[in-house]
Amino acid sequence: MSKAIFRKRGSDAVVRSGSDGIKAANAEQGLQLPRVRVWHNDHLAEAAPLHVPELLESAAHGLTEDSQREYWLLPGLIDLSVALREPGLEHQGTIESESRAALAGGFTMVCCPPDTDPVNDSPAVTRLILEQAGLAGLIKVLPIAAMTAGLHGDVLADMCALKHAGCVAVTNLRAPVKNNLVLRRCFEYARSQNICVFAVPEDAALGAYGVASESDLSSKIGLPGVPEVAETLAVASLLILAEDTGVRLHLSQISCARSVVLIAAAKRRGLPVTADVALANLLLNDRCVASFNPAFRVQPPLRTEADRLALLKGLEDGVIDAITTHHQPVDEASKLAPFAEAQPGMSLLEIAVPLLLGLSAAGELRPETWIAALSSGPRRVIGDALNAAGDTPVVPPDLVLVDTAAEWTPEAGQLYSKGKNCPWLGTKLSGRVAATIVDGRLLYQLDGA
Repeated sequence: MSKAIFRKRGSDAVVRSGSDGIKAANAEQGLQLPRVRVWHNDHLAEAAPLHVPELLESAAHGLTEDSQREYWLLPGLIDLSVALREPGLEHQGTIESESRAALAGGFTMVCCPPDTDPVNDSPAVTRLILEQAGLAGLIKVLPIAAMTAGLHGDVLADMCALKHAGCVAVTNLRAPVKNNLVLRRCFEYARSQNICVFAVPEDAALGAYGVASESDLSSKIGLPGVPEVAETLAVASLLILAEDTGVRLHLSQISCARSVVLIAAAKRRGLPVTADVALANLLLNDRCVASFNPAFRVQPPLRTEADRLALLKGLEDGVIDAITTHHQPVDEASKLAPFAEAQPGMSLLEIAVPLLLGLSAAGELRPETWIAALSSGPRRVIGDALNAAGDTPVVPPDLVLVDTAAEWTPEAGQLYSKGKNCPWLGTKLSGRVAATIVDGRLLYQLDGA
């Protein structure tokens, strides 16, 4: 098992300020790696020698200087949906454990949903999350608030107070809102506060009790299905209400080809709408559930191969703005239940980069597309909130050094996340994060990569 070194954000910085965070890291001194591709202006430059700055030298010394081996220096990755589980669900994850997992995966900033215990529907809970993130001293944690009190879907949460406490968006996740009148009032309130609404599109009645994508396969194997229309009907309704109210709408975790078509049409009409897709829906299709392996029990459910390919094309075409790992750490007992009763979710933060490198190697998704979908794309979604907080992508830099050729086999004992619910355990992967820098400080390095 490869070991890693973690540091907290109070460490001395060596990467200095500059007009471009990544160019600033290319100091012409110190250890040189022969083939490094640097991300600049939403483009991966051609491989060239890079003099590693002093900050990265300790990490780079563990890397091979093989002239054929390629490294990438990327911006810190951003994830729009990472369940940190704290407060209240610490048996599945804590802010510190999942922050370590994020650093090991190259993520320097994550948004956390409000389905904690208690629900993040008050400034007190928001402040608790931010205080715990500060004590962990690792990544930047951006709370997303509940749109309605307790996520119950009837009484509006105090969005103004939640925004001032540090929340970057509001959502009701998959919890149904009582009716369209309440939803319209939520959108109007969010619009008045210039806060983005993260909507997870699913018609509660149509999707009720479903655990797999509705298809001939789900019927054959006896799993209750979630029809495609449960999502597309919700997408259409949300887009109409967004157009009516002028709210900034972000459609989170879309899974169907028809959803991509609807969002594309809305963007052509000039609606302020963005969208993301869960990583699992880019990698897998509904054939996986035939094994009844609870590891493949996710929300939204894995869809058809045609849907998967449409989602990949939606990313390439710019219809889908971001990729989320939709990281959901789940304790072992909750995944040992039969498929239909198992708690949904996958633990993917630490292996997202090699999985996406695999999509690129298969010719299914260009590296430039997925890197942008984990950096500049998410920044566009929550950009106003970041600007208000004084966070800019310029300096000091958040950077990730990726060894694209590293071969490794993730095992449960290697994951820093408390959630070991990962279908790729025991599978050989290519590519690994070698070092992660937050605010110009080296906080993670793989020891002996």
